[in-house]
Amino acid sequence: MGFQQVSQPINLLYCFIGVAMGTLIGVLPGIGPIATMSMLFPLAMAASPLASIIMLAGIYYGAMYGGSTTSILVNIPGEAASVVTCIDGYQMARKGRAGPALGISAFGSFIGGTFSIIVLMYLVLPLSKIAIRMGPPEYLGFLAMGMTMVVYLSGRSILKGGIMAVVGLLLGCVGMDLVSGKSRFTLGIPYFDEGIDIAPMVMGLFGISEVLGNLVKPEERDIFKTRVSNLLPSLDDWRRSTFPIIRGSVLGFFLGIVPGGGGVLASFLSYATEKRISRHPEEFGKGAIEGVAGPETANNSAIGGAFIPLFALGIPSNVVMAILLASLMVHGVAPGAGFIAKNPELFWGVVASMYIGNVMLVILNLPLIGVWVKILKIPYRILFPLILFFCVIGAYSINSRTFDVIVMVVFGVTGYVLKELDYEPAPLALAFVLGPMFELSFRQTMIIASHNLFFFFSRPIALTALLIATLLILSRFVSYLRKGGRKVGN
Repeated sequence: MGFQQVSQPINLLYCFIGVAMGTLIGVLPGIGPIATMSMLFPLAMAASPLASIIMLAGIYYGAMYGGSTTSILVNIPGEAASVVTCIDGYQMARKGRAGPALGISAFGSFIGGTFSIIVLMYLVLPLSKIAIRMGPPEYLGFLAMGMTMVVYLSGRSILKGGIMAVVGLLLGCVGMDLVSGKSRFTLGIPYFDEGIDIAPMVMGLFGISEVLGNLVKPEERDIFKTRVSNLLPSLDDWRRSTFPIIRGSVLGFFLGIVPGGGGVLASFLSYATEKRISRHPEEFGKGAIEGVAGPETANNSAIGGAFIPLFALGIPSNVVMAILLASLMVHGVAPGAGFIAKNPELFWGVVASMYIGNVMLVILNLPLIGVWVKILKIPYRILFPLILFFCVIGAYSINSRTFDVIVMVVFGVTGYVLKELDYEPAPLALAFVLGPMFELSFRQTMIIASHNLFFFFSRPIALTALLIATLLILSRFVSYLRKGGRKVGN
C-alpha cells in the first residue's frame, strides 16, 4: 500500500524535491533543515497530507546526507548534526582521502537510515496500541517530560532554555480559549483570534534570523583544493567502519526517540563511543575513518527513531518533528492514538517514501559530488536575497495578507536577537506547538480528577513521566549547587 501511494507521480516529485532541497541545504552552510522546512511550509500546506510530509521529511534526512560534504571538504558543518564529522572528515580530505570519507559517509547514512525505517515499522505499531489505552493524565505526563528533556538537552543553560519554553507556552495561549471559546491575549488584534500562525513564526525564527546572522557574521569558506576521487571505500576502510556503522545505527535510532535527542546528540555520542572503545584512540582527530562512519550513520538513524513518538503518541521529539506535526494538523490529521488505523495509507506512504528517498540520496550524493562542490562557491550575497524572497512570498501566500509577513519579520528579528544573547529558539518553537496540547490535557485531567492533584498517584504511567521531568530539573539544580553557585543558569 505504501509503495503504491508513493509511486504516484506527484508524490515521487515531492519526494525528489524534498531530498534534493535537503541535500542542497546540507551542502550550503548557515541555513539548515529547520529554516528550509519553515520556508517551504506554505508549499507543504498546498499539497496533500502525504505529499507534504514526504517533502518535509525528505528535507530533514536529505540535509543529514548533504551536511557531511561541507564538513569534509570545507571544515564547516552544513547543519548541527555534522559538526563531529569535521573533526576527522576534513583531516582525511587534507591527506587526499576526501573520496573515501564522502563515500563511507554516504553508505553509512544509507545503512543507518534504512535500519531506522525497518525498526520504525516494527516498533510504532505496538506503541500505537498502548497509546489507545492512554488518557489525558498520561498525555500530560509525556508532554511535560518531553518539554523538560528538550530544555534539559537544548543548551548549556537550562535557565535560558526554560525561559524560552515558557515564552512558547504563553504564545501558544494566544487566540481562542480551548474550553470557553473566548478570545484571550489577542491585544485587540482580530488576526490573533485564531492564534499565531505557525508558518510565519518558524519562518521568522529560523529562516529570517539565519539570514540576519549570516549577513552580520559571514562565514569564510576555504574549500580545500583536492581532487575528489575513489569514492568507493577500500576493503580496509570497510573493515574499520563496519562495527561503527552497526553501533551508530542502533545508538542513533534509540537516541532519536528521546525528546531533545535527535541527530546532534546521536552523532556526538557515537563519536565519543568509537573513540573510547578504539584500540587506537590517538588516531581520532587526525583522519580516522571510524570518526566519520559512526556519527554520520547515527545522525541518519536518529531520524527514524524521532518518528516513533510523533506517529505513536502524537508528541514531537524535536523542532523538526514539531513542524511535521503542525503540517499534519493543518491538513486535519492528528497523529497519536489510532493514527495508523485511521490513516494507513499516510503512515505506510511515509515509510515507503523514506526507502525511496534513501536510494535517491545515494544517487544524488555520490555521482554528483563535483556539482555540490561548485555550489559551495556560490557567494552568500546572491543567496540571501533569494531566501528573503521565498520567505516573504511563502508567508504572504498562506492567507494572502500582509500581516503574516509582518509577523514573520518580527519573529525574524526576535530570533536573531535571541541567538545573539545565547538563547536557543528551538524550545520556544516546540513549546508553542505542544502548548495547546499540554493545556488541553491538563484541563481535561483536572476535570476528571475534580481538581485533585493527588489523582496522579492513581495513574502510574503519568506519575512516572512527571517524576522523570521533576528529577531532570532537580539534577541540574544539584549540579549547580555542587559548583558553589557559580555560573548562574548553567
